[in-house]
Amino acid sequence: MAKKKKAVSNPVIATNRKARHDYKILETFEAGIVLVGTEVKSLREGKASLVDAFATIDDGEIWLRGLHIPEYSRGHWTNHSPKRTRKLLMHRREIDGLMGKVRDGNKTIVPLSLYFKEGKLKVELGLAQGKQDYDKREDIKRRTEEREITRQLGRRLKGISG
Repeated sequence: MAKKKKAVSNPVIATNRKARHDYKILETFEAGIVLVGTEVKSLREGKASLVDAFATIDDGEIWLRGLHIPEYSRGHWTNHSPKRTRKLLMHRREIDGLMGKVRDGNKTIVPLSLYFKEGKLKVELGLAQGKQDYDKREDIKRRTEEREITRQLGRRLKGISG
């Protein structure tokens, strides 16, 4: 009798939608996070916020700051502090490469999403460059034009004149 393989799914816990609006993402990286027990339990309930989160590199280690993981609902005195600084796990070569790119000029590291992969929590980091206001307006304009084009094509296919 052959064993069935489980369907692998990576449930996304939190995404930072504002990051893609405010920054131009140049590269993405995946990193693990050092957590305490009640943080994992709270994340399994699907609670987290990446709104004000960012990553810094201090003394050759990469740290995630501003990630809000609320206290575990059924926890007690062992609960964690919601906005503590968390260490990220990456290979030395990746950290050194990121450090060089961030040091060179106006680039930052922003978390894009949190998800579980094979039972372990991962964070998708993006090497980002800030957008100016006119860049944001251009993106919005381009998206609305693309949306209009797809609407028009859909109407033509359905035979609706408009």
